[in-house]
Amino acid sequence: MRTFSSPTFETTILVRDTCLCLHTQRAARALARRFDDALKPVGITSGQFSLLMSLNRPQPPNLGSVAALLAMDRTTLTANLKPLERRRLVETKADPKDARARLLRLTPAGRAVLAEATPIWRHLHAEIEKELSDPDRLRSELSMLSRSDQRGSVAG
Repeated sequence: MRTFSSPTFETTILVRDTCLCLHTQRAARALARRFDDALKPVGITSGQFSLLMSLNRPQPPNLGSVAALLAMDRTTLTANLKPLERRRLVETKADPKDARARLLRLTPAGRAVLAEATPIWRHLHAEIEKELSDPDRLRSELSMLSRSDQRGSVAG
């Protein structure tokens, strides 16, 4: 059995200053707070905006495809759908082609909330992009990192 010694304080400082995961989490929380504050008058959070927008398609998507798009497991997605269903912004129905699958659809009320929220999102998004030196590069690198999650990880 291996024994491990406590990390040094220098290691703590190294992680604090260089850890990509920590910095990404902090940035994600800060961005989410900004969008949450901006979307508050519409009555949705940034996560709910993303979820509603993911349903804004010509044909209702199934639960699995939305979970994959949002990089969320199906259980978490189902939990996040519940308040939107209670507010009648989203409907869930069985897929007529496969009764085991569920299709997700924006209701007219959901479309109205999304229509009200989109200009708020556009405005704040443009403001944030102005703060960045190269938003397209950041988007590209974040996209690459999110795809790397599909390759698995190595624990040592």
